[in-house]
Amino acid sequence: MAVEQTARGADAQARRARSAVVVLFLANGFAYANIVPWLPVIKSQLELSNTQLGTGIGAMPLGALATGMLAGPLIARFGSGRIAVASGAVLACVLPVVATAPAWWVFALGMFCVGWMDAWMDSAMNAHGLRVQRRYGRSIINTFHGLWSVAAVGGGLVGSAMAGWGVPVAAHIAAVTALLIAGVLTIARLLLPGPEDDAPASGTGERTGGGPAGAQGGPVGGALRRWRIPGRSLAMLLVVSVLLMMAGAVEDSAASWGAVYMRDELAAPLLLVGLPFVACQAMMTVGRLTGDRITDRFGAVAVARTGGLLAAGGMALALLTSAPVGAIVGFGLMGLGVATLFPLSLAAAGEIPGLAGGHGVALAAWLARIGFLGMPPLIGVVADTVSLTAGLWLIPVAGLLAAVLATGLRPSRGNGAHGRAAPA
Repeated sequence: MAVEQTARGADAQARRARSAVVVLFLANGFAYANIVPWLPVIKSQLELSNTQLGTGIGAMPLGALATGMLAGPLIARFGSGRIAVASGAVLACVLPVVATAPAWWVFALGMFCVGWMDAWMDSAMNAHGLRVQRRYGRSIINTFHGLWSVAAVGGGLVGSAMAGWGVPVAAHIAAVTALLIAGVLTIARLLLPGPEDDAPASGTGERTGGGPAGAQGGPVGGALRRWRIPGRSLAMLLVVSVLLMMAGAVEDSAASWGAVYMRDELAAPLLLVGLPFVACQAMMTVGRLTGDRITDRFGAVAVARTGGLLAAGGMALALLTSAPVGAIVGFGLMGLGVATLFPLSLAAAGEIPGLAGGHGVALAAWLARIGFLGMPPLIGVVADTVSLTAGLWLIPVAGLLAAVLATGLRPSRGNGAHGRAAPA
């Protein structure tokens, strides 16, 4: 009865807060997506090699990896709403540094700061979304993530259009920065006041690793403090973590290299170079919106294995074609294939015996950032040594390895796992 009353009383304050969280997710998805179509221009203006570009891009996940663990204590001290708004505003201010960097080190530093602010904003907006979800008494978090993907597609399309129409990059990104700052500051007063509520969301199970870095040191810190994990559980954690690394490497390839591949290897016009990222994100959105129903019917292992194979095949198609349209289709198929790998792997991490309270999810998600960190520089080195096409063949390999590791998503006996992804 209390839950029903909460859902009904999803009072005006809760509804306003839900709208505010929607804006935060839209802003986060839209921000960096506007930079992606400009990467070939930045590469050309700074006269960067593929290795330098890949290393500079790798500074973004490095920033997230190095600073992400600080989000939990900050949320506990200042509140998820304040941290989400503040980090969102700073993230917006860093975008012009990346887009107009006068030297490689400035570009890399800007990307590091983008990853830093993105990690804090991601944790805080998810944490606040879970606060709002508790007021509703039902799951609403998946909608937020779906809207994030929609915003990422929109950002890629806007960036592609601006680049194709010859709008100066400085003017375009300045307008994006102003829009983002205005958006996050406007909704600040609509967010829920008061201290963070650490109780789990009613009817939704334990919280996941995106925002629940937690007010009491975070699940990662808790797990590290008592790092006595049974051998079998540790093996399961490593398998799931490597699967997440492969999923991260595949997913990141469209953002990091899609535009450069189109421009340098296929000589596509600027109007088209951002479309591999857009196609990947659009099809990923479709895959995530339909993923729960498909997983319920066929099981996590079958869905993940099929997804890994589809991702590998899609990227292979993009690399074997000599036409920009074929490459766009290939990146889209890759996005559809990789769509469910992250949520299914995180759900499996949350069911690992011996890692209670969401520690498995948080640890696996933190380790998975290595995939985002390591793959762009590695592709860049191969690209400079052989060719970018050769470097990107690492992505089908990652997809095939993900298909092999999908067996690790099979529920372990005795913990009641059912193969469906938990809300992400």
